[in-house]
Amino acid sequence: MRHTLAEVIEIDLQAQPPRLQSVELQALYRREGEVTRRMASRQGLWVAVAVYLLFAATDILLVPDVAFYAILARLAVGATAIAVIEVLFRLDAETKWFDLTCAGALVAGYWGWLFPSLMTSQTESISYYMIFGAIFMMGANLFFSFHFRLSVVTSGIVLATFFLALIFYIPKSVSYQVAFGTFYVSCFVFTCYVNWKLNRERYKVFLNAFEAKIQQKEASDRGKALLRLSHTDSLTGLDNRRAVDQKLRDYWSDWQRGGKSFAAILIDVDFFKRYNDFYGHQEGDRCLVLVANALKESIAPYDGSIGRYGGEEFIVLARLKTREQAADLAEAVRHSVETLALPHEQRRDGMSIVTVSVGAGFTRNQIGSKLERLIHEADRALYGAKANGRNCARLFDPNDPQSSDESENIAALLKIAIDQNLVSLVYQPIRDVATGRVDAVEALMRLKMLDGTSVPPSLFVPIAERTGAILDLGRWVIGMVCRELLASEHVPVVSVNVSPIQLRSPGFAASVAAILGETGVAGSRLAFEITEGLEMEMHSDILRCIADLKTLGIRIWLDDFGTGFAGLSWLRLIDFDTVKIDRSFLHDCDTPKGKAMLRDIIGLVRNRGHKILVEGVETEEQLALMRQFRIDHVQGFHVGRPAPARNFQTPPPTDKRRSRARPH
Repeated sequence: MRHTLAEVIEIDLQAQPPRLQSVELQALYRREGEVTRRMASRQGLWVAVAVYLLFAATDILLVPDVAFYAILARLAVGATAIAVIEVLFRLDAETKWFDLTCAGALVAGYWGWLFPSLMTSQTESISYYMIFGAIFMMGANLFFSFHFRLSVVTSGIVLATFFLALIFYIPKSVSYQVAFGTFYVSCFVFTCYVNWKLNRERYKVFLNAFEAKIQQKEASDRGKALLRLSHTDSLTGLDNRRAVDQKLRDYWSDWQRGGKSFAAILIDVDFFKRYNDFYGHQEGDRCLVLVANALKESIAPYDGSIGRYGGEEFIVLARLKTREQAADLAEAVRHSVETLALPHEQRRDGMSIVTVSVGAGFTRNQIGSKLERLIHEADRALYGAKANGRNCARLFDPNDPQSSDESENIAALLKIAIDQNLVSLVYQPIRDVATGRVDAVEALMRLKMLDGTSVPPSLFVPIAERTGAILDLGRWVIGMVCRELLASEHVPVVSVNVSPIQLRSPGFAASVAAILGETGVAGSRLAFEITEGLEMEMHSDILRCIADLKTLGIRIWLDDFGTGFAGLSWLRLIDFDTVKIDRSFLHDCDTPKGKAMLRDIIGLVRNRGHKILVEGVETEEQLALMRQFRIDHVQGFHVGRPAPARNFQTPPPTDKRRSRARPH
């Protein structure tokens, strides 16, 4: 029976004792390691030649009468070996020629040193100097990644040469010959065995890595298939709610970044419950399929996308330039279903066919604009169409009377917040878990209304980002942090939350540098927290800005790790100084599964070499767990609540209780 490659790999890994390696896998192993071995051989030979030439000093000390010839031989062998390996490298020769060159260089180097040295009159010195030859055997077996047979042949030639020199050139006692002969043979056997083991382990590592690659590809293929299934409505074949939500975010992101306007159109089958109850579920499903196909054809000229948004509700997304085009598309959608003329005899509104009500929303520049609002507008238009007798299309009209929008008030407030002293800062301590001392504080922005009412950050920060007010607020925060705490060295480090809007803004890094220069604060005492999330796409401007900030010495922290979608990609792309694990993972530690998940996340981050900060420590039990997990820093109400700058402008008193609780 013929095995697949994956099965052969598994058999080779599980075989006890190890069986002969398959020819196919051996060939693959050699091909996979070609480039790496060539580079390793080249670098190894350069290092070996350098060490070989350094031993010229020993020639001068031990065999001064023939040192000139020995050194000349060393130079000749070294130069020749380097020249040959560089030619092979330029010609991109096969790996076997690199190995043969290195093996030949080892043998030639041994001969080039041995024969001139044997001509010396310093017999006592050369008798001890002979131990130098063992290095060449070790090099053949350990220094280079030779295949086992080549290493044995190379070190065997060195061993044979030594015994010839021992018999014919060195007039020493039998005890000397036995002692040095035993030493050389021991080195030969030991290093050959180690080489054999190393080759075995390299092959095993290759098998494990290759098996993992195959498994990853299979998992990736399965994942893509599952993703397609998870994004497709099983009945109609259209996008399902999950896929629609993702496309909505993509359309909205393009609108926010590039001004690509679009329409969101909600479609609801009129009196569908009555249809389903009267004709049966099978006919109801058939009706939905026919409606879906008609809708799909109607939007084809507009290059739009369509999905099933609920039971009998659909949604159409299309990039359009004007409101008139959105109104035309909404009407085309309605008309396409009407022309199907599917019988619906249970209606009591004067119609006897299946129809749809359509509500459309169109992107427009407005204060506090957000995706949810656009869908809400389309939904309101849909209800307006239903209220108007169904089988009609309505486009949301922003001039219709509607309730005041709180976000518009906040957006207006943000424009005057700095001038009117409506914005302020508080600082939350970040403590070292081992020592209990405050190593840093996080700056948190607060906003109040003109009447003194506080506005939650969860409300005003997103509005500030969407309106661009975050740019001025962000610069104000950085300057205030430097003046209030860093300039007078009240705390070692202050972290500031930075949004992707700021990182994408031209000149942001330069403005930060100017603030640091004006206040005389070192960049290393400032940390910027970047929140993981959908907004943190792999944007070249963001990556470039982060690189500029790190050049200033500013620390870059990843905030709320684990809550977004791109955390692992960011860990791969950016060398974060600290990773803050979201509080939700700590609060889920009441269950074994939650604790295991937190442990896994900590292990992942720790293996990347980042410092770890866990947010949301609110009890002594949670702090004890952080000590158990050897977390670097913690933050939360249990270790320090947000407070104004004056609370940090004098050294904090020693916390004796915390010192006693310090782990040993």
